[in-house]
Amino acid sequence: MSDVKTRARPAAVMLTPASEARIAELMAKAPADAIGVKLSTPRRGCSGLAYSVDYVTEAVPFDEKIETPGGVLYIDGGSVLYLVGSTMDWVEDEFSAGFVFNNPNATGSCGCGESFTV
Repeated sequence: MSDVKTRARPAAVMLTPASEARIAELMAKAPADAIGVKLSTPRRGCSGLAYSVDYVTEAVPFDEKIETPGGVLYIDGGSVLYLVGSTMDWVEDEFSAGFVFNNPNATGSCGCGESFTV
């Protein structure tokens, strides 16, 4: 038996209580075949990459999986490197509501805040 101790690898993205609550709300009204929500960074917008959160119906082997009290957040395996160390929050005000990302890897973003570069 080995004396090597392993410790759990920290999640690629930290979730605030508000974002965890929003994931729970989304999963409460999710389509029957949804197993969680997935965060990805598709190429779009004037800066190159954007944040996208969608329902997911099957797990992909290289996706990061983060268990929350209200459901599972998957992070697209190809997007993890762009997101490591980020914080995902849910923000609502009188005029808008949405996930907000504090991403230390982003080197710039467009004027409207919809896309970013790394």
